[in-house]
Amino acid sequence: FYDCVDRIVLNAYFPLGQRAGGFRVWWRSLKGSDEELDKAHLMRLAGRLARRVRAHAKAHQIPVIDCQARERKHEVAERYLPKEPDYVGVFAILVGRAPAPVWDVKRTKSGKIANIERKISYVNHYHFQIMDPDWGHIVIRMSGHPPFSAQVILNGHDYVARQARRNGLAFSKEDNCFTDVVDAGQLAQIADTLRSDDAVGQLEQVCERWIYSACLCFALNLEEQSKTNFRYQYSVYQAEYSRNLLFQNGNQMEQLFQGIVDRTRSWLDVERIKTIFGYKRRPFYHDKRRKPPRFEVVVERPQYNLTIFKLHFGRLTVKMYTKGER
Repeated sequence: FYDCVDRIVLNAYFPLGQRAGGFRVWWRSLKGSDEELDKAHLMRLAGRLARRVRAHAKAHQIPVIDCQARERKHEVAERYLPKEPDYVGVFAILVGRAPAPVWDVKRTKSGKIANIERKISYVNHYHFQIMDPDWGHIVIRMSGHPPFSAQVILNGHDYVARQARRNGLAFSKEDNCFTDVVDAGQLAQIADTLRSDDAVGQLEQVCERWIYSACLCFALNLEEQSKTNFRYQYSVYQAEYSRNLLFQNGNQMEQLFQGIVDRTRSWLDVERIKTIFGYKRRPFYHDKRRKPPRFEVVVERPQYNLTIFKLHFGRLTVKMYTKGER
């Protein structure tokens, strides 16, 4: 078996732009004063970003795809994956609308700023599809409106695959799973590097490598970034961790997996899940506007010969399924 960090989603945010006062200070450093700090000029900044993105993409023959609501972006991006194994850089840009925090500036009749209010609005987001030399396919999803909040989406299995090739390790990979490995021990050692003390530095390096030069530059050029000291900070939004078992015999895997599903499904219920995860000792918010956390056991069969077993506990999900013949 081998353990591997799977999907990683990092929130990238500009700290000064998270408060009304800080945003006003940043605008002054960008424009020299806040005389033009209004809805019209904020919209112009967003429009400048859109024009620059499309002009750059046209000049460098990078496809820009306008996606429909609820369209799965990763499936669209797979159609444009570069065929060259050594390709590095942006290979596609997907555009879609989604809710994001924006600033609404209200002025008095005399023209003075009365209030700067943070609200959630549907705006264009730009999904930069990037091929990184160390991490493979990564995605940076950036809001088109200031303060240009972003998310960096990475895949630990792709990182391990790239490092394994560099080390000459032979393997077969299906989607997010290694289905055949010559030396599972060596693969596990490579995967463990994402759990080491250097992992934070590796994540920061890949973010810094692309987010300013390939994404934010369309909103603020390098001179404007330096002038306003625009620097992102990062926090973990989502993380997935997987334990993978490889079998010599596919029938043995299937029998064991189905047996675990049957026994676990008959034994677990909602009350037992709450007991296992310590629900009674966790803080409870008596707020009717909040959605109650999800507690359930689910068995899904999305296609023939595929069973997915899930345990949901609030924001934590435990998922088990088979991949490949063994």
